[in-house]
Parts: sequence; structure tokens; C-alpha cells
Amino acid sequence: MRKSKRVPAQMQEKFESIAKATDTFCDLHLNDEYKEMIRAALAALSRKRPSPLQRGRESTWAAAVVHAVGTTNFLFDRSQDPHCQAPVIYEHFGVAPSTGSNKSKDVRDLLKMHHFSPDWTLRSRAADHPIMWTLEVNGLLVDVRTMPYEVQEIAYRKGLIPYIPDDEE
Repeated sequence: MRKSKRVPAQMQEKFESIAKATDTFCDLHLNDEYKEMIRAALAALSRKRPSPLQRGRESTWAAAVVHAVGTTNFLFDRSQDPHCQAPVIYEHFGVAPSTGSNKSKDVRDLLKMHHFSPDWTLRSRAADHPIMWTLEVNGLLVDVRTMPYEVQEIAYRKGLIPYIPDDEE
């Protein structure tokens, strides 16, 4: 993933405050990979003009971003590791379920997050998502992992895939 972690100076304090809360949640219930992805989402929200983080409660934004990243990465599926149920998120941040769910939808819309989105899928989950690796080449859908290295390299440079699979082997 090639997400910018840059935060505008005027948003740095707000970012740090919310990130501190989400880091604590990740330390208790998730892992460092989630922590990094959640921080990337907070940084992206910080760069929006105007930043939505400037209005509303920080705890609501913290819950919403954790929920949004979790939704995108199937966090609520008991077969996943780690997994966590949405009520645990809402309770931790002291947010009503309806508020957390609605704000999570706002975050997903603002950042164009969806299942199998290469930008928002955890690296550890990327290999398991065949849609992420499917590209159209000369009118045919192909799994880019079966293509020559040079094709994988071009797809990576264009941001079509999260990493070059042959480099991981």
C-alpha cells in the first residue's frame, strides 16, 4: 500500500488526539497492521478540505474510522484473525451504535473504501482477494499474478495492484 501519512500542520493536533485513541483500541483488540491502516485513513481525512475531523466529537471519528477500516477488511467475520464485533468498538469509544455506523458510512464514502479496495485492504488480506488481482488485458479478465513480472510491475506503478506478487515470493 502506498498511502500518504502526511498530515497538514493545522490538523496535526486533532490527528494526534484521535490517533492516540485508535492506537489504544488497536493495542487492546487488533494489531499493528490495523493501527497503520487506521492512521492512514485518519491522515487522508485530515487532508480533506475542509477536513471533516474539524467538526464532531473525536471519539465519534475514532470509532467511525476503526469501524470503516474493519468493515472493509471483514473484521466482524469470526473466521478472521483478529476479529472484533462492532458493539465492542462503539462501547470502547462511548459512541451510540447508530452514530458510529452512520459516521463509518461517511468515512467509507469520503475515502472510497469498499471490500477488495486495493488502497484500503490490509496487506495480509490482499493475497486472499482474487478480485484485487483481476485486471482486464486486451478485453479479457486475467489474474495479474499469472502474468509476466513486467506486467505486474506496470500494474503496480499504475496503482492497480497493492504490491508486486513476484516480489513477495
